[in-house]
Amino acid sequence: MKFPTPLQSATLIKRYKRFLADVTTPQGELLTLHCANTGAMTGCAEPGDTVWYSTSANPKRKYAHSWELTQTQSGDFICVNTLQANALVKEALANKTIKELTIYNTIRSEVRYGEENSRIDFLLQESGLPDCYIEVKSVTLLQKSCGYFPDAVTLRGQKHLRELQSMVEQGHRAVLLFAVLHSGINHVAVAQHIDPTYAKLFEQVQKLGVEVICYKADLSPTEIVLREPVSVTR
Repeated sequence: MKFPTPLQSATLIKRYKRFLADVTTPQGELLTLHCANTGAMTGCAEPGDTVWYSTSANPKRKYAHSWELTQTQSGDFICVNTLQANALVKEALANKTIKELTIYNTIRSEVRYGEENSRIDFLLQESGLPDCYIEVKSVTLLQKSCGYFPDAVTLRGQKHLRELQSMVEQGHRAVLLFAVLHSGINHVAVAQHIDPTYAKLFEQVQKLGVEVICYKADLSPTEIVLREPVSVTR
């Protein structure tokens, strides 16, 4: 996925009110960016980090600039715009990059399903095969050389695990797909130390047949591509 216009760089001053961040440009201009990431963003928003941002031509936007990537002071790139994860996975599915899912040719997005008023990120279909339900989660938390999900207690994530389990019980295929959007992460684990309930559910649904797939993105200020599988450990 190429960015439609080149990203510009700035230095992060602070993130605040969840949706906003103040930065300074190389020319010394103070800008306020919109931040699409409502999560904790642990390790992704340290003052002094380099921020890469896009600019919208829409005159109705209150904040024209959007925070896309963080480049940490140690040199790692992180995609902090959570809206990009599904776009990357959709591109990878269409390009047959995710080898575990290449047998499907119909890709549907945001389909209502389940008993808890949910929308599945992707529903894959192919004649003669069970439907395949895919829930996408982006991984950006790096701790002690390991990537972790979630980075905060997630009731929504717990609900998604229950919904995936229900799809398996109904005879469908269900996949939890981790998209690693941090260049420093080379393997992933469930963050039991952050959300033990999620970790317990994760182990339960795996035993019942929910598949776990994990792919890492190549990240740069010009392009993000979901490219290579990485391992998920317990």
